[in-house]
Amino acid sequence: MIARRILCLGTGAGWHAEQISDACNRHGCESKAATYESLKAEVTSEGTSFHCDAGELTDFDLILTRTMPLGSFEQITFRLAVLHEVHDRATNGNRDVTGQQEKNGTPLVINPPRSLELAIDKFSTLRQVEALGYRVPETCVVQSRSEALAAFQRLGGDCVVKPIFGGEGRGVMRLKEEELAWYTFSALDRLGSVFYVQKFVPPGGADLRLLVIGDRVIGIRRENAQDFRANVAGGGVSRGVKVDHSLAAMAQAITRKLGLTYAAVDLLEDPAGIPSVIEVNAIPGWKGAQSVVSFSIADMIVSTLLAAAGDGYRQ
Repeated sequence: MIARRILCLGTGAGWHAEQISDACNRHGCESKAATYESLKAEVTSEGTSFHCDAGELTDFDLILTRTMPLGSFEQITFRLAVLHEVHDRATNGNRDVTGQQEKNGTPLVINPPRSLELAIDKFSTLRQVEALGYRVPETCVVQSRSEALAAFQRLGGDCVVKPIFGGEGRGVMRLKEEELAWYTFSALDRLGSVFYVQKFVPPGGADLRLLVIGDRVIGIRRENAQDFRANVAGGGVSRGVKVDHSLAAMAQAITRKLGLTYAAVDLLEDPAGIPSVIEVNAIPGWKGAQSVVSFSIADMIVSTLLAAAGDGYRQ
């Protein structure tokens, strides 16, 4: 049975949810949007059920995970626990305590929670990419100011410091002076941060995003004349580029390793044109990418979701 009901779980209504809704209409599907804050569970003698502001989760065939907002440790843990439970039921079969198959179906979660957990953690992502044999920038991850300063010096005194969790360039700093590094690391130390210190890859201000949607890879070159971060607003421009076979194969291998169906692999190229993977985004937006391609990315996402669900996964 092909999935016909898709829940876009994220921040609720907005451009991305509208794009998915329109694409679903074109594919004969129904789409609704809900927020992570609305997730709730009910545990009774009849079992456990999960709900959101769009209805019960078993009313849907697929859940497309979008951006999860900040929250307390308890809130994030609960949201992920719900996704883990729903995804496990969908992929391992729905069985009650007696081992009998349950009657109600369970939606497939894309991208699944374990993949989200890996991709949101820059250290875990970098380690997975390096283990596949692909080039990554030299990076040190430490937990004290003194070790961070030592890493800064060891990496040549020109480093990028970024939150181990985070995206869209927020909180990313380039440090080229030891005194500024000392003050920066002191502030981060007071916040109880993990220090993610990465050697700067020149020239800066440009990157290549490989947007992976199922078995397709879209190349977007992003450039910013005003900032070393290519993905920040202001001064940035994007253009579509043809992706050669080796880069496409790399992006596919990385996303398969992380269990991602829809993701973005971001690369930096040094002056010699040699690429390094800096991170993998498991919840990428595509508004900028849509502006430089002629086809509908949302249509591609929805068709990929339907293909991933396949026939007969709902019991």
